[in-house]
Amino acid sequence: MIGRDILEIRHLHYFMAVCEELHFTKAAEKLGISQPTLSQQIRVLEDEVGMPLFDRIGKKIILTEAGSLLLRYGTEILDILQNVKDSIKDLKEMKSGEIRVGIMPSDLDYRITQLVIDFHQKFPNVKLKILSSVEIVRQVLENEVDLGIAINVLPNDRLVTIPLCQEEYVLIVSKEHPIANRESISIVELKDLPVVIYPEGFVGREIVEETVKKHGFQLNSVLETNSVTSIINLVRANIGATIQPNQLIQQMNDPSLKIIHIQDYAPRRSLSIVYRVDRYVSQATKALIEQIKEYFHS
Repeated sequence: MIGRDILEIRHLHYFMAVCEELHFTKAAEKLGISQPTLSQQIRVLEDEVGMPLFDRIGKKIILTEAGSLLLRYGTEILDILQNVKDSIKDLKEMKSGEIRVGIMPSDLDYRITQLVIDFHQKFPNVKLKILSSVEIVRQVLENEVDLGIAINVLPNDRLVTIPLCQEEYVLIVSKEHPIANRESISIVELKDLPVVIYPEGFVGREIVEETVKKHGFQLNSVLETNSVTSIINLVRANIGATIQPNQLIQQMNDPSLKIIHIQDYAPRRSLSIVYRVDRYVSQATKALIEQIKEYFHS
């Protein structure tokens, strides 16, 4: 039978540190205690559980089945305790603290500056930490950010998903491009058009590729870069065209670029706010969510 000592937060923190490092000496250094003290505390925990938590193979250690169970539930317990601390702090301070937000690099560079300015003016005591990422859902699930603005989010019972909007992709060319006088283009005409685009594996590339593949071809990529700023500079230099969300290009307001609408099933992306179901949502975070919704809806 598991005794009450197993629920001591100190023991859980010690155990979690060993799980992260899978090395007693490194975990002890991280915790600021001696290695013998840490080993003794883990033995106390194992005595309470009645089963070993780690298999020791030479200098290496691995989790046992009991250890894996404790890791799973221990993580949940510590998350709940952190939520309690956050909620109490929120009651005390109201509309203060820090919010970490994950957003796609292109949207970070060109779209949300005004949103950040507006929010800061309303809540000057709240520190926004905006992080650029192409793995926003993973960041949210792993608690690297408090919430994210993600693209084409798949259903996940660990996430709260708030749809924001759908955006259509358009063809972007320089004013000097041979087809710069066009107002629209059919999707099949993109087949042989030289384009500058993100590398394979990037969501902005995958959305477009999935659409054109339905029409029996792949993009004619002549140059690839993971920076939207570089892509736009290459388009300005007339190296090739690019395919980007219309609202993103509109935000740039660049007279050297020409927007050409894609007919016949243009690629589209869906934007959503995402955060973990089990995460405490502070009053400041709720205010930010409402401001994001208003910003994108307008």
